[in-house]
Amino acid sequence: MSLPQPTSDTAALVTGASSGIGAEIARNLAGRGHNLVLVARSEDKLNALATELAALGVRAEVLPTDLTDRAARKALPGRVAELGLTVSVLINNAGWSTMGAVAKADPEAELGMVEVDVAAVVDLTTRFLPAMTAAGTGAVLNVASTAAFQPIPGQAGYSAGKAFVLAYTQAVAEEVRRQGVSVTALCPGPVDTGFLDTAGISETEAKGAMPEIMWVDAAAVAKAAVDGLAKGRRVVIPGAANIVSARLSWLTPRSVLLPVLRRGHPALRR
Repeated sequence: MSLPQPTSDTAALVTGASSGIGAEIARNLAGRGHNLVLVARSEDKLNALATELAALGVRAEVLPTDLTDRAARKALPGRVAELGLTVSVLINNAGWSTMGAVAKADPEAELGMVEVDVAAVVDLTTRFLPAMTAAGTGAVLNVASTAAFQPIPGQAGYSAGKAFVLAYTQAVAEEVRRQGVSVTALCPGPVDTGFLDTAGISETEAKGAMPEIMWVDAAAVAKAAVDGLAKGRRVVIPGAANIVSARLSWLTPRSVLLPVLRRGHPALRR
C-alpha cells in the first residue's frame, strides 16, 4: 500500500492544521502534490497556511471547525463535497491535554479533551473510510503519542485517550489491509509546538521532565509520519530514543513504572 496518487478532485484533510505537527504534515503533503482541506478552530492561521500551500501549486481549502462539536464533525463530509473534493487522505491530528490530578480536574475540560482526542478520531474515520475502501485506495493517519504506551499520572485522560487511538488504529488497519487503504498511528514523543504551554506546563518544566534526546522537531515528525503512511506502516515513533522509551514503558511492570512517572510529572510536583 502507498499514499493515493494526488488528483485534481481529491484532497488530504488535516485536522489541527493551524500549527505544529498538523501544519507540517500539510506542508509535506502539499510538497507531494496533494490538495489540502485544512481544519481547525483558528481561521486566520488556516488562511495564512492555505496561502503558503497554494504557492506550491496545490489547492488549499479552509474549513474552520470546532471538533468538540458533534454536529460540526457530522457536517464536514458535506462541506468537503461542496468544494468538489473527495478525501483520499485523512489526518486526524487535532488533540490537546489537560494536566493535573483527576480529583482536581474540571469535568468540562476533561470531556472536551476526550471529544477531540478520541471521539473526533472515531467519528471522522468512520465517516471518511467507507469511500476509501470502496475506491480501493486511501490513507488514514491518527496521531497518538508515546503516552499511549503507559498510563501517565498527571495526564490520566490524555494517556488513556492516546492508548485508545493506538489500539483503534491497529484494529482498523487490520480490517482494511486488503482493501488498498493504509492506516497508521503516529506516536511522537515531546515536540516543541506550544502543546505543553497550552496545557499549562512551561518549557523549563517539560525539558526537565523529558531529556533533550527525546525531543524531535515538528517538521521531522511530519516527515516520519507521511513516509510511514506511504509505506503502510501501522505505527510510527519518530526518534530512536522515543522508540526505546516506548518499548521499555510497555514492558516495565506498572507497579514499578507508575510511581516513577507520578513523582516526575511537573503537574503533580507543584
